[in-house]
Amino acid sequence: MRSAKISRQTAETEISVEVNLDGAGIYDNQTGVGFFDHMLDQLARHSLIDMTIRAKGDYHIDDHHTVEDTGIALGQALTQALGDKKGIRRYGECHLPMDDAQVRCALDLSGRPFLIWNVDLPTPKIGAFDTELVREFFQALSTHGGITLHVDQLHGLNSHHIAEAAFKAVARALRLAVETDPRKADAIPSTKGAL
Repeated sequence: MRSAKISRQTAETEISVEVNLDGAGIYDNQTGVGFFDHMLDQLARHSLIDMTIRAKGDYHIDDHHTVEDTGIALGQALTQALGDKKGIRRYGECHLPMDDAQVRCALDLSGRPFLIWNVDLPTPKIGAFDTELVREFFQALSTHGGITLHVDQLHGLNSHHIAEAAFKAVARALRLAVETDPRKADAIPSTKGAL
């Protein structure tokens, strides 16, 4: 079973993440940051990765540490669940429309983290959520998940729609990348023989 559980505790946050790559997109995410929970739910649902996340953070400062550290722990959980990456498709991509917004994601579970982020959220906040934290989450996920991650906004007027389209596009691309390739289920998807 391709699953993992990660716990991360610092002076700023206490995070636990459980994932099952072969799930049905079942989620139970409680970070104390409402909009972020909504986005994590989208990530689970559209990637078909079962996800349970619990987070407590230094909310009296702001939500930054909670969001970033959740990205770190989720990236670590994905890495652990993927193991040696034998049999995975490795690459995934998605063009995802949501009303006025369209976001494109391409990713590679290469073990070489790199984030390209061409997303412009036009407002500083979505409700009480700082929109700059969307990028912070994906930077942490990319770095600690060993993911080459490109996210490009093609259209968009509404910050909520753009952010949600980004999470859904990443989810759909991730779904493709973690799936088992039936033609090469016993092989590492690299000429190097390792990822």
